Amino acid sequence: MSESIMDESLGINGSFEHAKNGIPYNWLLYTPNTVEKGDFDIFLDTLVFKDGRQSLKFSVRECSSAGGRYSPGLAKEFAAKPGEKYQVSFWYFNQRSEFIAKVRGVSAFKGEDGPVFKSDDTTDEWTKYESEYTIPEKMNALRLDINILQPGNFWIDDIRIERIQ
Repeated sequence: MSESIMDESLGINGSFEHAKNGIPYNWLLYTPNTVEKGDFDIFLDTLVFKDGRQSLKFSVRECSSAGGRYSPGLAKEFAAKPGEKYQVSFWYFNQRSEFIAKVRGVSAFKGEDGPVFKSDDTTDEWTKYESEYTIPEKMNALRLDINILQPGNFWIDDIRIERIQ
């Protein structure tokens, strides 16, 4: 239950520079069209950004704190092999919201949690999140999920997922 527009030639599009109808390419977005309950907007912000010319902004007036497809957010899966090590990073700017970022190994039938970062700290400047994760046995993909869990404004930019080993 997400919206997406795919064009693999644009790569990860982690700075949200490429979009169609307000939806950044190559990301799964939990939008007002797909989230059952909530009052929020998602848009490309050309005034507040860390990298490139724009960032992705969530302006949330009401939402579920359940996370996943029940809350505003975005996700992406990347093909990976067991034993591969990845560095995941992004920059965020937060005003009164609470958000959660989860990195996990997944397969068609199950997932195994990795680093989880949850914060309700209001920031007055861009802040970097960074973690490392090794793909567990029997997993064939790395999944990044980021959800907004309480009202406020949340910006995200320059998401990177890089194999380091």
